[in-house]
Amino acid sequence: MRFDRDQADTLDAILRWRRDVRHFLDRPVDEALLARLAETMALAPSVGNARPWRVIRVEDAALRAAVRADFRRCDEEAAADYADDQAAAYRALKLAGLDIAPVQLAVFTHIDPAEGHGLGRRTMPETLRQSTAMAIHTLWLAARAANLGMGMVSILDPGAMERLFAVPQDWAFTAYLCLGHAEWDDDTPLLHRAGWQENVPTRWEAR
Repeated sequence: MRFDRDQADTLDAILRWRRDVRHFLDRPVDEALLARLAETMALAPSVGNARPWRVIRVEDAALRAAVRADFRRCDEEAAADYADDQAAAYRALKLAGLDIAPVQLAVFTHIDPAEGHGLGRRTMPETLRQSTAMAIHTLWLAARAANLGMGMVSILDPGAMERLFAVPQDWAFTAYLCLGHAEWDDDTPLLHRAGWQENVPTRWEAR
């Protein structure tokens, strides 16, 4: 299949308007739409077609509260690593949508799945985690195309998350995702707006 200019421009717009969303409305997300988004993860590339991502939809209030508690602990530890002026800037950032996001997903990577029969990962086992990351990015773009926002909460203790969700020993915590209707549309990333970090162009170095 060949894509025309309009389709290429649509993809470019989706990429440019994808944001790490932390401000959500408490409006529920249609279950049929969520089912379609779950299906899009199967379209992501994966090493040896292993499909190593494992996704838990977190609905239990106690589990959500435990995730928030771990985030607050890790967040305070992170803030303590910065000098005073930068610590104040760090604390001013909103780094998670855990309080309001209606859909929350804990994503793990099966680190030695039978699927794929080891193809492509013998010398680079990290390709399993990379495959999960690509599935997350695929979901992120599909959510944005459906006019939903998604954010990744990375300030968490992986071991604590694995214990909290009582996952098998060969599941490694990869990401915690918040999904829902964004509070607002903004084409300026939060970290740009806050003066924390601007984008740096990617350069392809010739050798």
